[in-house]
Amino acid sequence: MPQYSLPLTQIAQLLDVPEDSLRALIAARGSDQGDTTLVGLTVAEAARRLGIGRTKLYEYVSSGAIHSVKIGSLRRIPAEAVNDFLARRLSATDFGAAA
Repeated sequence: MPQYSLPLTQIAQLLDVPEDSLRALIAARGSDQGDTTLVGLTVAEAARRLGIGRTKLYEYVSSGAIHSVKIGSLRRIPAEAVNDFLARRLSATDFGAAA
């Protein structure tokens, strides 16, 4: 099984899903995960990895909550910025609060 930047247990807690269900989902997806070698993700790709919409991701980019870079006229999200964003959200003081 591939290594993750965040332990799968913490990701499951962050998403509020049972860890076994998350593991089953990852196993069921198989090779349909896109190109995992990309270092610069489109907004749509980064949003998909986070499980949120593009509009919400653009809000996070505009507020500086998630880092991005302009390459010509294109906006790219560094792949590690997605993991960093999740790690910060996981350690936030309002982790247990309702949205």
